[in-house]
Amino acid sequence: MGRAHGNGPYPDEPGFGADLDLDLDGDTLREECGVFGIFGHPDAAAVTALGLHALQHRGQEAAGIVSFDGKRFSSERRMGLVSEHFSTRSVIDRLPGSAAIGHVRYSTTGETILRNVQPLFAELDSGGFAVAHNGNLTNALSLRRELIRDGAIYQSTSDTEVILHIVARSRRPRILERFIEALRQIEGAYSLVALTNKKLIGARDPLGIRPLVLGELDGHYILASETCALDIIGARFVRDIENGEIVVISEDGVESHKPFPPQQQRPCIFEYIYFSRPDSVVHGRSVYEVRKLMGAQLAMESGIDADIVVPVPDSGVPAAIGYSQASGLPFELGIIRNHYVGRTFIQPTQAIRELGVRLKHSANRNVVKGKRIVLIDDSIVRGTTSVKIVQMMRDAGAKEVHFRISSPPITHPDYYGIDTPQKDKLLAAQMTKDGVIDIEGMRKYVGADSLAFLSVDGIYRAMGYEKRDPARPQFTDHCFTGDYPTALTDIAGEPGRTQLSLLAEAG
Repeated sequence: MGRAHGNGPYPDEPGFGADLDLDLDGDTLREECGVFGIFGHPDAAAVTALGLHALQHRGQEAAGIVSFDGKRFSSERRMGLVSEHFSTRSVIDRLPGSAAIGHVRYSTTGETILRNVQPLFAELDSGGFAVAHNGNLTNALSLRRELIRDGAIYQSTSDTEVILHIVARSRRPRILERFIEALRQIEGAYSLVALTNKKLIGARDPLGIRPLVLGELDGHYILASETCALDIIGARFVRDIENGEIVVISEDGVESHKPFPPQQQRPCIFEYIYFSRPDSVVHGRSVYEVRKLMGAQLAMESGIDADIVVPVPDSGVPAAIGYSQASGLPFELGIIRNHYVGRTFIQPTQAIRELGVRLKHSANRNVVKGKRIVLIDDSIVRGTTSVKIVQMMRDAGAKEVHFRISSPPITHPDYYGIDTPQKDKLLAAQMTKDGVIDIEGMRKYVGADSLAFLSVDGIYRAMGYEKRDPARPQFTDHCFTGDYPTALTDIAGEPGRTQLSLLAEAG
């Protein structure tokens, strides 16, 4: 995320947001990572590159591919986008073989440096072993310290490297047994793909927080974070990998192993709200349709007399369509997004910095002028961008701006692979007193005429449930409820810190 804002108890105090323009992306939820693997295909690396391209929305900082040709492993890891490095024949030719795994990355743990780019690879006594990880291990730092005390030599600050070390040190005779031994020691959220001399392995954490699917292309099996990666290569969706399941793909086909006691599945609700691509299907639900239902539910809970519905593009578009259909208000593109803004755009002066949001979003003045608008976004994180978007609508001549958010207020940070700020930098947490969120205070801060969020039960109704069951929640929803489904070992002794900063210091 961006830099810290102010230290006062409320965000309208002096100092809060003073440097908000230094990072254009500092007020958004960052995607986690994406993984892809294929076994037995003659163009494994090329297919993997295409799959990673479809998963690019899950991480734009770095990408990597490891392949195996029956004799040796090859690795190509690069900083930047997939299209910048894996679209040429010369690079793909350096990744020979019929098996490959790949990874796109946004760093939630570990610095943004080449040595942290995945897949990570090591030569073990049983042969080569490569692994790529989507998620976050909440006891990685504790395990890292133990392993280093025992003589382990770390090459990265990524939490994923813990898995390599545990597998390497295991005395179990078979690689699958070593892998399971590692999974028994780690905590948190993970979807993993691993490549050995003879196998492609996939695994999901016991709660199924992070997604992983099985596909098939011309008789060759595929593992991927989302179904959109299957669509881009014309592959067939076979099924979701179950929570706590390990699948082993080899020349003999697909084997399923379930080494953990059965638990109720709790997939991350943010896959539906924000992270997954709209054209993906997650656990049998169309992400696009779910987001429309969230918008429709929002209209039912907090409808208001207005003229048009305007999404904050791109993530607010499906919910705005749903809101429009449920409310009967016209849907209009009152904000146009520029998709060609680089992350390193130079902002040399304060005057230019104050135009920051307009580099990405521009008001469609003829649409909003003189109108009472319902502005739809998927979430409010720090709120600094929301301030600028609302003001942009007013500057374009909007008569009224009613802000509607298609998810509940974010009051708690995430430790499972989503890069959220520390709790005291979340606007809703800043505006909470005695357990009650001051929505009116948030409205004043963002400058809207009214502000409303989708309720927690509303999220569940959009997902097909009557309400949230507090005794057995169906989803991982801790950002809204504070109900963390796993132990937070690394954070327990460091309240107020992020695992990213702790691991960076450890490195």
